[in-house]
Amino acid sequence: MPDIQRIPPAPESPLSQPVRVRMRDGVLLAGDVYLPGAPDAADTAPGDTILIRLPYDKSGVYCFIPLIAEYFTQRGYRVVAQDVRGKFRSEGDALLFVNEVDDGYDTIEWITQQSWSNGRVAMWGDSYYGYTQWAAAASGHPALTAIAPRVTGTGLGEPVRRDPAQRVRPVEWGVTYMYPLTQFFDNDMLQWEPDWSRRDFAAQAEEFMHQVGMRGLSYDQWYPNPVLLKRFPNGDPFAGRSVPVLHTIGWWDNCAPLSWADVDRISRRPNWDAHHYLRIEAIDHESYQLLEADGDRVAERSDEQIRALLPRTLDPALAFFEVFVRGNGSAADLSRVTWNLAGTDGMRESPVWPPAGARPVTRRATADGCLVGEPAEASTATVLEWTHDPADLVPSSAPDAFSFLLYLPDEAGIGDRADVLRFDSAPLVADVDLAGPVSARVRIASDGPVMDCFVRVLDVAPDGSALRIARGQVQLLGANEGTNDPATDGATVGTAVDIDIDLGQVGYRLRAGHRLRVHVSSSDYPEFLPQTGTGVDPWTWGETRTNTQSLVVGGADGFALTLTVLEGELP
Repeated sequence: MPDIQRIPPAPESPLSQPVRVRMRDGVLLAGDVYLPGAPDAADTAPGDTILIRLPYDKSGVYCFIPLIAEYFTQRGYRVVAQDVRGKFRSEGDALLFVNEVDDGYDTIEWITQQSWSNGRVAMWGDSYYGYTQWAAAASGHPALTAIAPRVTGTGLGEPVRRDPAQRVRPVEWGVTYMYPLTQFFDNDMLQWEPDWSRRDFAAQAEEFMHQVGMRGLSYDQWYPNPVLLKRFPNGDPFAGRSVPVLHTIGWWDNCAPLSWADVDRISRRPNWDAHHYLRIEAIDHESYQLLEADGDRVAERSDEQIRALLPRTLDPALAFFEVFVRGNGSAADLSRVTWNLAGTDGMRESPVWPPAGARPVTRRATADGCLVGEPAEASTATVLEWTHDPADLVPSSAPDAFSFLLYLPDEAGIGDRADVLRFDSAPLVADVDLAGPVSARVRIASDGPVMDCFVRVLDVAPDGSALRIARGQVQLLGANEGTNDPATDGATVGTAVDIDIDLGQVGYRLRAGHRLRVHVSSSDYPEFLPQTGTGVDPWTWGETRTNTQSLVVGGADGFALTLTVLEGELP
């Protein structure tokens, strides 16, 4: 049985005024109101308000909201921090995503009716409490004047729809079904880990719920028969009234693909694109930096370290709110794109992303494990094979993908495995700056019914250590026959299929003397659910067998990696 730690709500901050906000269906959501000068001489005059709606305990140590609220109130803002429906002190069901549009609207409406509110509301927050901002914006409330979502996306946490008619689809995160079994199971937060060596995750979920004595509403709506949950009742979140957005993305955030998907959608909505401001930092999901001081690269930050973190985390939003909430200055004074070239200090500015002058450069893999320029296209095509063994999976490099830069893992050793293909460039003769999209064109095949293909791009230092700088993955299903279910029909991936794999966006300086390296594999466990080799649902597990996978290199259709180079020349 799993070891379960139940974490109830922390004591409410003495700097706040606890409130209960009634939603349209009568459910009361718990909030804390922080006013400038509180608690001894609170400024109750009408002013601008920053709303933070989160599921991680508005009073808890994990998100340190009381310290954030103090920072905002010292700048004259009123702050409302609220536990979302079903979490901690709030009433209602712990149901992921679906109530945030209406609850966001109703909370903003409540704020506008308070004596300390001047009717202008902004929102701030990371991850799920970045998602609640997109949801509130989609509600269309006219009092919402600006949002500052960080490391999040409108598709956050959405399970992969297992449509057998779809041959190419995303690979499932391992955390997808764990989130509604931990953070969003009931009011409290339940910490537990499955036994990753067992891999019968569905059975372990049932054991957990039996031990707790109740079922999880969000989990049961996701598995085994997913319910199509309507997150945005008004349809496309970017189809309606737009809101000025300061949109922060981390180069090493594991949720970054969701952020970039929203950037793409916004670019096709002129009313949203007109005041969409992009900020890209060299951070992961938990705001660890690439160039972090050794003393600050710790799992448990002290109050002093958190306070030191607040300026770089909150000041960009405050500068944005100064223009779009307080009306001080002009939107023209703000850069449309502010970004860090990872490996260097400071932020750069650009009117567009990628920056002007960036150009695509393609490098191709060879049968002898090299990455070379275009002449390889004329070489003979070669098929490279490896074995996917469900009993011996390629390990994920970091124990927590959300804190990748806390661990700063060296992935060089992964490339020594027999089930990982490795390709290296020659050493760089001078620095090269990458800034823009990265993609891979692959021709892959398998004798199994489902093949996961992972492509990782690494920066290899002269000492041999390797830092991952880009990645992407896809799942390929066998050709559908009969019931269109490869697990029951026994259809294999079979004949080689050409696929483009999006490896995300990169802003990174490759140093002279370093090499580019590519890893190609079929698993990355436990960050991603592994394939059984038989087509059985990996969350359920069951019968397994090894698969022979293949990748074509050389020739016109061989593996090709395309990077975006801003300055310098790749070897």
